[in-house]
Amino acid sequence: MFPTDPTVLAGFLATAVAVVISPGPDTIIILRHSLGSGRGAGLAAVLGVQLGLVVHTMLAVVGISLIIASSPVLLNGLASIGAAYLAWLGFKSLKGGGGLTFDAAGAAAGNSGRALREAALCNLLNPKVILLFLALFPNFIDYQRGNVTEQLIGLSVILIVINTIWQAPMALAADALRRWMANPAVLNGVNRASGATLLIMAALMLGQNLR
Repeated sequence: MFPTDPTVLAGFLATAVAVVISPGPDTIIILRHSLGSGRGAGLAAVLGVQLGLVVHTMLAVVGISLIIASSPVLLNGLASIGAAYLAWLGFKSLKGGGGLTFDAAGAAAGNSGRALREAALCNLLNPKVILLFLALFPNFIDYQRGNVTEQLIGLSVILIVINTIWQAPMALAADALRRWMANPAVLNGVNRASGATLLIMAALMLGQNLR
């Protein structure tokens, strides 16, 4: 299920770690919900990202990811939808109508559900994740062994585990900072910063894919 060559496996682990720790939209979504609603919502956002990766794995296994990546129209369309979604979240944060709200009692079930949905959609609508599966994974699959599907799933499991190990402590650490979030000025500042960052990422997503 995993690469048998220790060198290949080590290479995948090193590459996966480098990809995971690179900041991106998923990180912003997790921090937003952790800071605003506590560890429950933050961990729900982490779960949402992993669910998105599970769906990406399924799409790669059945070949849909390859179809999307090989079609400029489909890939650009996905990039446009993803960028629009990030921009929508960014504008909501800047306006204060849908950004962070401080919940002193902790995250309510509704906040956790919202966090999970936003994180999952953010991950699913990111074309870079599809390209990650198509560009990264084939380099570490031993086609002579056969069972390519099993190897792909195995590598995806490793990626999800690494992702969770990195993102879950991030959510918990952000939760520890929530006492400062009771200050309206700090809350507004975080909303503006996260909103601006999401808008920048939306612009970068369009710039990188719509050429």
